Amino acid sequence: MQVLETKNTTWQIGGKMLSSRLLIGSALYPSPATMEDAIKISGAQIVTVSLRRQSAGQGARNPFWDIIKSLSIEVLPNTAGSHSAKEAITTARMAREVFGTNWIKLEVIGDQYNLQPDPFETVKAAEVLINEGFEVFPYTTDDLVVAKRLADVGCKILMPWGSMIGSGKGLMNPDNLTAIRKQFPELKLIIDAGIGKPSHATQAMELGYDGVLLNSAIALAQDPVRMADAFKRAVEAGRLGYEAGVMQKREFASPSTPTVGTPFWHQFA
Repeated sequence: MQVLETKNTTWQIGGKMLSSRLLIGSALYPSPATMEDAIKISGAQIVTVSLRRQSAGQGARNPFWDIIKSLSIEVLPNTAGSHSAKEAITTARMAREVFGTNWIKLEVIGDQYNLQPDPFETVKAAEVLINEGFEVFPYTTDDLVVAKRLADVGCKILMPWGSMIGSGKGLMNPDNLTAIRKQFPELKLIIDAGIGKPSHATQAMELGYDGVLLNSAIALAQDPVRMADAFKRAVEAGRLGYEAGVMQKREFASPSTPTVGTPFWHQFA
């Protein structure tokens, strides 16, 4: 029996070669120890952090940051809490100094009810930050036009939401997400926000997305560590399914046994 060789699973994003396609957040965990254990078992190699987690005057020297550094993984600072391009740009510049990276997850919130990003301010901020040498990971909706505008100003990575932040509703508009994937085959696409359970992550990966970023679904689970392990497996399964070629939907029934009503041994007589 032929044994299939394991396919090289490394991929590139923001100039870094990685093996895990799961990006994980660092907020909301019941304890720092739980956060550390969850991140470790997830296998994630990128962790998002907020500049606002740092205490005034401490810079990057505090217990939380000590744990993050001990994990030896890539840090993706975010501009969470920003409501204008100006505020996001200022936060990004400060984050570059504190965390020592040109990576930035760009978040400019336009609506406090559903935490939807402001498309106009996000594009404006992205253009400025890219011109300043940042590798911008913009959080956006699943709107194709906004995605085009972000690509036009130089974004090589897009992070459309699956659904509202923290909602756990999964992929509200898979058709929109599929359209973005088809329109930008050369860009790295990460589903960010709304993922509530492992099957949501698998679905995102089966659509051909390069990765999934989540936080609440792990941190707020009854057992965050076991949930982190579940999401690790879900992302891997979804990617493998995408690469293997997921069966297309049909509008009609199709028997799995090709010769209906004939015993299988008669086919070989």
